[in-house]
Amino acid sequence: MPLIKQGAEAENPWVFSEDGSGLDTAGPVSVPLAVLQAETDRLLQRNAPVGVRLIPDDDPAALADHLSALSLVEVSFPKYTDGRGYSQAQLLRRRYGYAGELRAVGHVLRDQILYMHRSGFDAFETERADLPNVLNALAEFSAFYQRAADGAQPVFAARRATGA
Repeated sequence: MPLIKQGAEAENPWVFSEDGSGLDTAGPVSVPLAVLQAETDRLLQRNAPVGVRLIPDDDPAALADHLSALSLVEVSFPKYTDGRGYSQAQLLRRRYGYAGELRAVGHVLRDQILYMHRSGFDAFETERADLPNVLNALAEFSAFYQRAADGAQPVFAARRATGA
């Protein structure tokens, strides 16, 4: 599955371990929240980057104490109609101050990428959109009326700053 981040296709060195097997191998590994909670000490003592994958039912607050040790947080979108991942991303970025890579995985559609980016995602793992489509999606709008986790200045704030 192609990984797109920082405006380019990137290699994905991360291995997702659904059940926590393979934690003794070298290299970056991502695990479900339940595995992180059960194997916290073992995971955080690894001499390799650790990540976690959230599913829609997971509460990002459970990561609050571990965010500084995580190099990657993946948020799973099992269906395009499930928008809970947007809220998880907003909470991670705005409430908990997560500054690492925040990756959307699963059913990631081109039409959702701009909104995912505004919610705080900076990487997208998708089979449904190639690099040109992702870049076009991110450039679709040049101004926004709402504040969001992407840090873009809203139109009203820009107008106030210029005195218009």
